[in-house]
Amino acid sequence: MALLVQKFGGTSVGTTERIEAVADKVCRFRSEGHDVVVVVSAMSGETNRLIALANDIMEEPTPREMDVLVSTGEQVTIALLSMALQKRGCDARSYTGGQVRILTDNSHNKARIRDIDAHRMQEDLDAGRVIVVAGFQGVDEHGNITTLGRGGSDTTAVALAAALKADECQIYTDVDGVYTTDPRVVDSARRLDRITFEEMLEMASLGSKVLQIRAVEFAGKYNVPLRVLSSFVEGEGTLITFEDDTAMEQPVVSGIAFNRDEAKLTISGVPDTPGSALSILKPISDANIEVDMIVQNVGQDNKTAFTFTVNRPDLKRAQDILRRISDEIGAGEVIGDSKIAKVSIVGVGMRSHAGVATQMFEALSKEGINIQMISTSEIKVSVVIDEKYLELAVRALHSTFGLESVGVDENA
Repeated sequence: MALLVQKFGGTSVGTTERIEAVADKVCRFRSEGHDVVVVVSAMSGETNRLIALANDIMEEPTPREMDVLVSTGEQVTIALLSMALQKRGCDARSYTGGQVRILTDNSHNKARIRDIDAHRMQEDLDAGRVIVVAGFQGVDEHGNITTLGRGGSDTTAVALAAALKADECQIYTDVDGVYTTDPRVVDSARRLDRITFEEMLEMASLGSKVLQIRAVEFAGKYNVPLRVLSSFVEGEGTLITFEDDTAMEQPVVSGIAFNRDEAKLTISGVPDTPGSALSILKPISDANIEVDMIVQNVGQDNKTAFTFTVNRPDLKRAQDILRRISDEIGAGEVIGDSKIAKVSIVGVGMRSHAGVATQMFEALSKEGINIQMISTSEIKVSVVIDEKYLELAVRALHSTFGLESVGVDENA
């Protein structure tokens, strides 16, 4: 018997038929003797519908009232799922984030969880009930409804699992686990049995959209085992946990991540003096534009070229800021390029293996793919390449590092 926190996303509860299917699954776990807490999102498309209603009324709705509005989507789902469970003879009780007392800060639309009162939930669990909690929401110290931002339901589930000291937090989605890369790009991609928190954080930050970064960070901080499973296909999914020091052999590379949503900016003729990087990047940061990879090259006459990448939607705004900076510091031309992509290899096994980057560069060279920028950490190597070569690069690297068979579930 275990205490499980199970999260079902919008697609998994998108219709009443799917809510009934979720109820069947939850009842099966309950009948096996497990205690179950269920976290649900709004039904697929509901949050967008609510946002559209707000925009019909007001061009820029206040953040507080938007939180009051969009939080109602999850309230519908928790009630319907509780009804479906009760219909099956499975005692269930639904709670909003405020009723569970998920205490957050007061940053509307992107609140952070500060504390959770697990007392009421524990009483229900002791009474044999299934608890159904609205994801994505909480309340601040003044009782105002808040929402947690993108991926908030995943974060809710992990936070509840941490508060209740659950044996496992299970995230049910429309995929059956974490793959070595996107199966839509590489047919031979395989589902991983397990992956470390470090690797999953890197994969998520580098473009993999299976889990949100905040949820993985929370799980790693509070040592909550995470499992990614499919709502529609039975299977063991992928377990996300700490590195297993007892493993006899750790695969060098666990996965290939990629991101098409990248753009590159270069400002030439920058004076090679202390503070020049600050004068460029501070206005970009002040505009709330995230910078990823950075390269600075010293040229002639004490001038340097400064290159960095941003999210593609931020390109025009960043380029306008750079042109103003260029005039202010006496630099040269500003060039933007939106036709790039980032490809990364990720694996904790890279810590103990030399020459991994060389293998990566050799594989890309054989395919005639030029590398424009490079970034590394202990467990990842990322490169920026021309976007038109992205899928070729991913397939070549997947094959080079033997991800069709090494460290993957052969029964997937």
